[in-house]
Parts: sequence; C-alpha cells; structure tokens
Amino acid sequence: MSNLTTTVPWECQVAESCGAIELLIQPRDKDLGGFSVRRVLPTKERQMVGPWIFFDHMGPAYFPAGTGINVRPHPHINLATVTYLFEGEILHRDSLGSVQPIKPGDINLMVAGRGIVHSERERPEITATDHTLHGLQLWLALPEGQEEIDPAFMHYPGDSIPSIDIDGVPVRVIMGSAYGLTSPVKVYADTLYIEAYLQKGQSLTLPFAQERALYVAQGSLKAKGSEIPEHAMAVLGPEQGIEVTAQEETRLAVIGGEPFSRRHMLWNFVSSRKERIEQAKVDWKEGRFPVVPGDEEEFIPFPD
Repeated sequence: MSNLTTTVPWECQVAESCGAIELLIQPRDKDLGGFSVRRVLPTKERQMVGPWIFFDHMGPAYFPAGTGINVRPHPHINLATVTYLFEGEILHRDSLGSVQPIKPGDINLMVAGRGIVHSERERPEITATDHTLHGLQLWLALPEGQEEIDPAFMHYPGDSIPSIDIDGVPVRVIMGSAYGLTSPVKVYADTLYIEAYLQKGQSLTLPFAQERALYVAQGSLKAKGSEIPEHAMAVLGPEQGIEVTAQEETRLAVIGGEPFSRRHMLWNFVSSRKERIEQAKVDWKEGRFPVVPGDEEEFIPFPD
C-alpha cells in the first residue's frame, strides 16, 4: 500500500512498560477514504524492530458493491514489501510485469531494490459484490550491501507456509525459523514473522530474536502481568521464554530479527543514504521509473 503523505511516522500513544515489555505502542486509526489504517511502525520513539521498518494494519474495511481498494501505481526503493491478508483480496501488478491476486494466508514479497513500481487494486469480480478487506502490510529494510539489488517479485500460496499446533494453539511460521520450522519465504537478513491464534486462557511461549515485537491484531493478551490490548504493539525485551496468555480470542503476530542501522524515510522511499532518497524523489517526478504493464495510465504524484 502506498504511503499517502511524505511524513511516514504517525503519532501513536507510546508508553514505557515493565517486565518483558520495553515499549507499548498504541496507534491511532487514520481514515484513508473508505477504510482505516493503524500505523504501528515507524513511530518517533521506535523506527525499526530488526529489519522491519513499516507496519500497517488495514481494516477491516467493508465495501459496498462498486467500491473497493484502488491504489494507483507508485514507487519504492531499497526495501521489500510484505502483504498478508486475513480477509478479502488485492490484485498486485508491478513494473516487472507481475500480475497476482493476493488471498488470505498468502505471502506477497515484492523486493524493490534499485527501484520498482506497483499498483494495488481489486478485480472486477470482487468489486461487483459487497466485500471486506482486512490485513497487514509491512516493509523490510534491505541490508546496506543489498539495497540496490535487482527488483524481484515472489508469491507464496497459503498452503506453502509451514504451520504447527503448540498445545492447541495454531501457529504459522511466515518468515524465518521458529518452533523447529523454517518458512520458504526468502529473507535477506535474520528475520522473524509468525502468526498465532489463541482461544481465551491459552498461552504461548514466544520465539526468540535479537529484536522482536508482538502485535495484537484481535483480542488482548497478558505478558508477565502486563496487559497488551487490541491493536497495540509490545516491543519485547531480550529475555528468553516470554509467555503470553490470551484474555479473549486473540490473533497475534510476532516480528523481529537482527538489528539494522538507522534508515532515512520519505514517502514510499527507504534507504541508508539520504542522497539516494532525494534522487528517487527527483526520478519519480521526472518520470524515470518504469511503468506497470497493464496499468500505465495512472500514477500517484509525489505528495508535495
């Protein structure tokens, strides 16, 4: 999803916590015209968790027939986008010629590298009826030595993502390794992303990473006496064996990985070099990025 303003960090309620939780981030809903988005990363207090530099929770959004998501072509550099849906469908197109519907449970990995353009719309058969869209969109910063790699697109169907039952809790290992499983999704650094679904009273011991955070997409949790409410992200400390317990039916995501150096961010651009961001801004304004085959007529202007 395109960032709609040049200001990437949004204002969030951020609190220092205790025990297993270093920071609790509670984003505010932002209306993007027909649907709401909660931006959890970056905030002024925390830019990244491992390589993860952007975390949006979109929806659930309810669209009547004839309406839906319609994000025009826009550019990215020096990052990789990860799209994961709970409900609905998005049609991905990019300047490599990729055309791919994204459905619940799939992982869509788009590597921008030196530059890519993509659009996110919905197929006519989806917009023809009332429908819902709900999911997460995340950005990974690329390691400094790989920021300018060739752009690439990889799609992983939901049934290719490994899953395991841990004491009655279904867990999917979306990226990286956890609980003895390793995801096939390509990573460029030590990266962790898992999803779990807990019933009230169930507990789960979280996998370890050098940096990690837990996001409650639905429900609420408790960790060592600290409450983690719905739509909050808890940045976790370095302690091993942190256990969370569901206070109600709860869907959670854990992200993390190795620490990265600070990145510069402007609109949809991320880079370790500020001058690279400025060059991308000029290139987009002057039409030097590639076009999206089949979606050449429109684009999102740089938001001056």
